[in-house]
Amino acid sequence: MTSSSKEALAIEYCESMAQLHPDLAADYYQPMQSFLATKRWHQLTLKILEFVHDTRNIRQTVHDDNGHSFLTLYDQVVQSVDAKLHPLSLARIAAAVAGALAEHDLTAAKAVLENVIANKKVINAVATIFAQSKHSLLCLQSLPPENTPQRKEALDAILSVIRSNATTLNELLISDPVDQAIVNAAHLEQAMMYYKIVGPAEAFYEQAIQFLHYAPSPGPTSSSRSSSSSSTGVNYHQLAVDLCLAALTADGVYNLGQVLESAPKQLILSLKDSPEGWLVDILRACADGDLTQFRQLTEQHAEAIQQQPALVHRATAVQEKLTLLALVKMIFAKPAHERTLAFSEIAEQLMVPEDQVEWIIMRALSVKLIKGSIDQVDRTLQVTWVLPRVLNQEQLVSLAGRYGEWAAKVGRIQEKIQDQTVTFA
Repeated sequence: MTSSSKEALAIEYCESMAQLHPDLAADYYQPMQSFLATKRWHQLTLKILEFVHDTRNIRQTVHDDNGHSFLTLYDQVVQSVDAKLHPLSLARIAAAVAGALAEHDLTAAKAVLENVIANKKVINAVATIFAQSKHSLLCLQSLPPENTPQRKEALDAILSVIRSNATTLNELLISDPVDQAIVNAAHLEQAMMYYKIVGPAEAFYEQAIQFLHYAPSPGPTSSSRSSSSSSTGVNYHQLAVDLCLAALTADGVYNLGQVLESAPKQLILSLKDSPEGWLVDILRACADGDLTQFRQLTEQHAEAIQQQPALVHRATAVQEKLTLLALVKMIFAKPAHERTLAFSEIAEQLMVPEDQVEWIIMRALSVKLIKGSIDQVDRTLQVTWVLPRVLNQEQLVSLAGRYGEWAAKVGRIQEKIQDQTVTFA
């Protein structure tokens, strides 16, 4: 069939669908028909993307041969003009159609993306990465049973795609920042969901933080348990819960201000008015190294904590992280020239026996939270460096006050030097 014949059939399809579904005619089917007739491919692309990203537009009627209207649009219109469309836009349309199909027919959903990936004549490397990422997400929804060779094989195949595409993305030069954000978000979402299933928590945390830098911002309903972005399909409420849990339990994650004060801030704060709001309070207490507040919150929400296996199984690790961050808080509160701390002072502040202080210090040194030296004779710790971290508003105000004191001290020294300087005639 010639290209002109395919386009003519696509126009007829839009005309018939406008008659069958008059509620969608003026906004969608008639404009599509017009864009096809006048060969305005960019406008057609934008209209189809708008249409398939809103699942309220799905229709399933006897007039469509009991078919899914998104799938019939894809078959009758998109594939008729696929060579005329921007490759990444084509992949995005296919992904949206697959996402809408997935709830009822996961096999058909995967087939849509597999056909796009295989059609090398119409998609480029960027579009391929996007389509493969979305395909992997569908595969993660239909994994074989646990502890089976088939499951391991499926997960290994997804990991291979993640690693291969990560390398390709690092080498690709994507000139359009919007396209770059779209492709990176898809790739990182795939990696994030893979590590959520496989672990470890720190790998999920790293990918999730990066994903939120590229992904669309969650809408005003993001605190809803079922909320998701229409363009990504991400359940932002669940992501906020998972991110809090990962920040608390992941090994090597100590800069918790990164979650509370940077890109994920609004997402995390959206939990405050939900049943999981207590997680935000516990995360903030841990980030602040507030031992008393943390103990009070864990006692208050003991029942809810028991419903979170990650917190139960990693309770010792969470307590260790809290203790180390309390040590960092104690050091941060000291002026730079007064950072020689007695073991007894540390024990009192951290509420631990003094014979445990040296182990805590050694642990802080080993994970590079601090740098310094221990005097075992005098039983003191001299700190020369503290790991930089994202600060909250209160900590920034405190830091600004110290800079003010430092500036005043420098000014006094400068005046003293000037007074003592001999002026030669």
